Amino acid sequence: MARVSFVHVYKRFDKVDVVRDINLEVKDREFLVLVGPSGCGKSTCLRMIAGLEEPTAGEIYIGDTLVNGVEPKERNVAMVFQNYALYPHMNVFDNMAFSLKLRGVPRQEIKKRVQEAAEILEIAHLLNRKPKELSGGQRQRVALGRAIVRDAQVFLMDEPLSNLDAKLRVQMRAEIIKLHRRVQTTFVYVTHDQVEAMTMGDRIVVLHQGEIQQMGPPQELYDHPANMFVAGFIGSPAMNFFPGAQVVEDEGGVSIMLDGFGRVQVPACYVEKARAAKGRQVIFGIRPEHLRDATLLPAGADTASMIMAPVDVVEHLGSEVQVHMSANGTTVVARLDPRSHPVVGEPLRLQVDAEQIHLFDAETEKAYF
Repeated sequence: MARVSFVHVYKRFDKVDVVRDINLEVKDREFLVLVGPSGCGKSTCLRMIAGLEEPTAGEIYIGDTLVNGVEPKERNVAMVFQNYALYPHMNVFDNMAFSLKLRGVPRQEIKKRVQEAAEILEIAHLLNRKPKELSGGQRQRVALGRAIVRDAQVFLMDEPLSNLDAKLRVQMRAEIIKLHRRVQTTFVYVTHDQVEAMTMGDRIVVLHQGEIQQMGPPQELYDHPANMFVAGFIGSPAMNFFPGAQVVEDEGGVSIMLDGFGRVQVPACYVEKARAAKGRQVIFGIRPEHLRDATLLPAGADTASMIMAPVDVVEHLGSEVQVHMSANGTTVVARLDPRSHPVVGEPLRLQVDAEQIHLFDAETEKAYF
């Protein structure tokens, strides 16, 4: 088992920095997820750990060993790729055993390791089949098994579920989480899917344009995003943003005026930070799940923070109703109780959960709260 450390790591292709000043420590036995849009540098970071790419500057450590310049085969890491990369002419057993045979591991030890890995992944009954005789999920299990038998210090996974259908992805997410608990090894997992990141990682690192935007436990990134990029990337549907918001103060306290939508009262816990934003251009944020249909509120409910706008689209999803509203060029999505009955073209009044509001500087896009 081992930790993985990046110390001021840069990676440049030609004159383009695809990774800039990455400082990061993956704890021993941690499940860390690197997440971000295409081209953000997450796969490059993974490939540098594996030794498939060398950093242009900076240092990478596995455990206490500096691995800059160390050959991939000497790093004792196992990598699972997006494409399963199975040998079509070999059966499952031989695919899983191949790397051990190359290293000269005794035959009985190979058989033992492959059998143990196959039982963990519930593919022991498939060991004599060829890849073409397997489903997508079974092939992915074989690719995972090939990594497990290596008994590596670090497991690296580069979007291993992206080729699977939605139902199988959910199933395999759970399988990989259980696998991590059983093998007790450091996992570094790359994905562009924020739902995968939220459900799988002990910690998440959000990357954008080669730089770390924020790192921390999933709930921390959801509750307290450091900037608008993280706020918009983490959560589905994405956070609603209201440009042109204004912080105002009067006898009623501090509130935020939203152009075309209404007014939101700032709770006591955020008042001082909101006052710091007075007179500045700010952007207000609220997640779709923190909006409630005003017609369903109990008697005596707080009505200090309400917004209203015409309904554009209504999506009935069974467990919830998603409503799209717009005013003055700004679109808002709300996830409402299935008892809600919004009507397209008519205004809908929503209560804002004031404890869950966010405020960002329009120029820097950094969060006030």
